[in-house]
Amino acid sequence: MGEFEVHRGRFCGLVPAGVRCLACQPRGGRLALARTDGSVEVYNFAANYFQEKVIPGHEVRSVEALCWAGERLFGAGLSGELTEYDLVGLRAAPGTDGGGGPIWSMAANSTGTRLAVGCEDGSVKLFLVVPGGIQFERNLDRRKGRILCLSWHPSDTHIVAGSIDILRVLEVSSGHTMQRILVNYQVQKLRRECVVWGVAFLSCGTVVTSDSFGRVQFWDWERGTLLESHTVSTSAVLSLAVSEKEDSIIVGTSTGATYQFQLLPVKIGSLEKRWVRTKPFQFHTHDVRAVAHSPTALISGGLDAQLVIRPLMEKMQKKSYEAALRKFTFPHRRLVSCARKARLLLFQFSQHLELWRLGSTEETGKDGEVLPLCRLPEHLLQLKSKGPEHIYCSCVSPCGTWVAYSTASRFHLHRVQHEGGGVSVEKVPKVPKLLLPAYQLQFSSDSSSLFVGSARGSVHVLQLLEPGGCKHLHTLRPPSGSPEAVYLLAASADGHWLAAVGGDWTIHVYNLKCFKHHCTVPTYSGAVTAIAIHPLTNNLVIAYSDQQLFEFSIPEKQYTAWSRTVQKCGLHKVWLERDSPITHITFNPKNPSHILLHDVYMFCVLDKSLPLPDNSALLMNQSTLKQLPETARQRQLHAFKICKKFQVGGGVSGCVPGGASPGLTSCPLPAPQPLLFADLLDDNCLVMVERPIMDIKTQLPLPVQQKKFGT
Repeated sequence: MGEFEVHRGRFCGLVPAGVRCLACQPRGGRLALARTDGSVEVYNFAANYFQEKVIPGHEVRSVEALCWAGERLFGAGLSGELTEYDLVGLRAAPGTDGGGGPIWSMAANSTGTRLAVGCEDGSVKLFLVVPGGIQFERNLDRRKGRILCLSWHPSDTHIVAGSIDILRVLEVSSGHTMQRILVNYQVQKLRRECVVWGVAFLSCGTVVTSDSFGRVQFWDWERGTLLESHTVSTSAVLSLAVSEKEDSIIVGTSTGATYQFQLLPVKIGSLEKRWVRTKPFQFHTHDVRAVAHSPTALISGGLDAQLVIRPLMEKMQKKSYEAALRKFTFPHRRLVSCARKARLLLFQFSQHLELWRLGSTEETGKDGEVLPLCRLPEHLLQLKSKGPEHIYCSCVSPCGTWVAYSTASRFHLHRVQHEGGGVSVEKVPKVPKLLLPAYQLQFSSDSSSLFVGSARGSVHVLQLLEPGGCKHLHTLRPPSGSPEAVYLLAASADGHWLAAVGGDWTIHVYNLKCFKHHCTVPTYSGAVTAIAIHPLTNNLVIAYSDQQLFEFSIPEKQYTAWSRTVQKCGLHKVWLERDSPITHITFNPKNPSHILLHDVYMFCVLDKSLPLPDNSALLMNQSTLKQLPETARQRQLHAFKICKKFQVGGGVSGCVPGGASPGLTSCPLPAPQPLLFADLLDDNCLVMVERPIMDIKTQLPLPVQQKKFGT
């Protein structure tokens, strides 16, 4: 595997925003998620839950509700506006005023042609979904009290709305209130308000509610009577979702627990069924503000920023990566970029960037030793983005003298001058007017050009000028056109080739010498998660969401012999059952047969000169190999060298932690943490950036404390 001096640091300032709401696409394969910072993410079920689309947040745009109307996604929040999200252009369309103050809830009917909106003023408003936007239709009965939740009957004839102390059922055709139910009649002696946080309308006429008293209740809406009541928590039940078949319910509480209810026969062979609380889960530490129920999984999102997807094992036909429990905290995209020649790291936050210089050591040591620093990491620069828009993407040039980033409406390019021990930064005043926003940025290896991934599959090529300027050279476009935005770029080291991936998962390769389209990589069913071009062979290495790896020869316009061997023999089953996508690929110039890649939980050196492991081999065998004699070690060797402890084992030698909070940290890291970035600085130097989960939890509000048995 080889030995590297490892710079190991923490991305300490990064605190992912909590999950505010979830929405499963009805009869579709996607999950929409909104966070407390206003950002919206879309996950693809068929692509191993890959985060295929991200719309960055906005300081003044809150999202309290999400819903799908067919293929279209809508959101609403405390600004009182309804917003449609452009999932092709990855931006929020101009909002439509709801006319009732802050919006707390929203739901679409079964056909996706109408939206019902619950407002602060106690009204329920109907909007028609029309081509190009939405159109106000009419108001239903208005009563005092904000509408915190609502749900359509599957027949679209009635809507149930939950408020404080009261549940109302409204007839859609007349707009009148057909039933009014007091939900706190049993606890009036406590003189506390009962907040109805979640509601669902079943086809049988039963209304399911979750409330601030920790109850899940079932009501007969026509009679206004309580059918069943289950107290699941001593604190609030904040969220509720029902399966499409209406035989399973998931609820989330303010203690971080989630519970599943199932509709089961009273006894074997009986036609009578009752709702039974069957499965409790404790995957979160804070409020579970959002839950969703897909056909095969229970999904929950908490203020601890975690998205948890727990598959329903009774729905699984066989063990595969679909049956794995998934916990997503970090985005499936790059937030750190590296200036290899200057040994700098650029960290991307929601509204600013930080540039750090790595520390260095003059010592050498044994495998796993922590080496003392002769120069500490240095925080060089902080660039703040003006305005309320969050940053889409950013990049630093290999020489460390250019920094670029983009928001939804602005593209910024800065020139960084390194003078003695300090730095100065100057904004390039007249940048070309591009098709904004930029979705991906990539500098050429010689820092002479900047490639800007844009909408409709286009890539703008900018030439960087001395002492500080740029001009637009060309715009590369796919020959057949594409409606999707470019989200991945890879440039060759010789400056000859550029590969671009759009939201349709098609990979286009361009010739940068003549600015023409060179070829299209054969299409594959999975989403592309990472790409890179080998500096010596110009082979394009591709990682897909189903964990498959391909190698495509750009000069020859075909897959390489090694890639064909991989597809013929297949990859190890343990590798294919991983649930975290590869997010970065790089190469070792000292050994052309080595491919370096990583996901959030592991770092791997793939040695093409060694045989592929079969399913009987131990895939993660590095610690085992170190204990074997040389003859036995040779028999156990295979192509995958996987390391989950980045300071010891696997041939990784020397650990140089990074600087102080909020960028890098100078304290030793005793245990491996989620890995956000890894890259080679030179032949013998590897940089790794981690984000400790416990550091994130310490910056969150204190969770609701629970009494534990025996304490």
